[in-house]
Amino acid sequence: MAKTEYATRPANTPDMPPGVPYIIGNEAAERFSFYGMRSILIVFMTTYMVNKMGMPDRMGDAEARYWFSQFVSAVYFLPILGAILAECFLGKYRTILYLSIVYCAGHFVLAFDETRSGLMLGLGLIALGSGGIKPCVSANVGDQFGESNQHHLSKVFGWFYFSINAGSFLSTILCPILLNNPNWGPRYAFGLPGIAMVIATIFFWAGRKKFVHIPPAGIGFLKQFFSKEGLGAMGRLAIVYIFVAIFWSLWDQSSGGAWTLQARKLDLSFFGIPLLPEQVQTANPIFILLFIPLVNYVIYPFMGRFFEPTPLRKIGIGLGFTAVSFLIIAFIQSMIDAGGRPSVWWQFLAYAVLTLGEAMVSITGLEFSYTQAPNKMKSAVMALWLFTVSLGNQFTAQVNNFIMNPDGSAKMSDFNYYMFFAIVMFVATAIFSVVARFYKGKTYLQSQEPEDRATEPVLAGGTPT
Repeated sequence: MAKTEYATRPANTPDMPPGVPYIIGNEAAERFSFYGMRSILIVFMTTYMVNKMGMPDRMGDAEARYWFSQFVSAVYFLPILGAILAECFLGKYRTILYLSIVYCAGHFVLAFDETRSGLMLGLGLIALGSGGIKPCVSANVGDQFGESNQHHLSKVFGWFYFSINAGSFLSTILCPILLNNPNWGPRYAFGLPGIAMVIATIFFWAGRKKFVHIPPAGIGFLKQFFSKEGLGAMGRLAIVYIFVAIFWSLWDQSSGGAWTLQARKLDLSFFGIPLLPEQVQTANPIFILLFIPLVNYVIYPFMGRFFEPTPLRKIGIGLGFTAVSFLIIAFIQSMIDAGGRPSVWWQFLAYAVLTLGEAMVSITGLEFSYTQAPNKMKSAVMALWLFTVSLGNQFTAQVNNFIMNPDGSAKMSDFNYYMFFAIVMFVATAIFSVVARFYKGKTYLQSQEPEDRATEPVLAGGTPT
């Protein structure tokens, strides 16, 4: 029997898997491309977009918020397609590689066509590419680990999240500079993320012989999905994810959305350096890089002196911080409505509180989702986790559609808009704190047993999470 070119199960070793550096490097470049494009998107729609004759064709604020949220919703809905392709047909590696090419094409459509039709086509291709690979990338991280080296898993998911924010930070600084410079403009501002995505694709391909390639489960995926165990896992997670969706509804407005529109009305002087409105959101990746070690080595151990900081307790506390961040944004808006020009430092405070909530909800939820997924459903559960982002942004989109005037402006004042989302988040937090008390789950990791036994799920510890 011919020797397979790739490993199909994790090695029985306590060492760090050799494919991890390629995955982390790919993720950093891919997130550079996505967040660079996303950081300038709403400003492009409200300021720079033109028609086929080259004349201005700008959107109103409510219309731009609507389409921004619809795009993000599509990006996080399409992981369902990616999960089906990966688990039933192609496997995670080929799904990521093929859809990354589609992803690259979307960036370059945006770079070379500044009209509405170019915007919709480019965003559609990016949503298909980015959304399709999303459940596979994070599940591919977990697939590199077995029982013997699972102790590295939390550390690697931390580095994984670090790479996401390092890439987004750099691109969110650079792309707005290109967009607002008359010598460069939208073509170069959207082109740079396209180049980064090409680099990400090449980097991922270069690590192909280092990865564990879990074969597609085919019909086994459907059998486990519709089994009592599979449906039970999905049902338990879905209850938690309803509340996480509200978190994403609020969080995504801070990343190139409504908060960026508010930043245009702030005093953007940062230690004497004038910032662009799109650059204020770089506060999030800076804070997350600081807060990852803070929560892991200071806040969680401190909590442990009084109660066990279980994943669901961390998520519940993070939801509360998210609600508070929108109260701060509403307070900033009240100062703007009174004729003031508040300092950008107020929005930095809101970002700090929001990011503390993110560190508790998003990082915890990512690892929690992977470990709660039966083995043939890793990508499917990652898709369900990402679908919460789609639901949250669809909620935001429909709120903006409901309050939109025919000219694209909003019927609701900005202050009431932010207060509405703060109240929704506080209510969700209160209900979640009750629901979480009754959640019971199991933890699964990929098997390192011989192939004829590897079809059975492996329970890591068998204790409730």
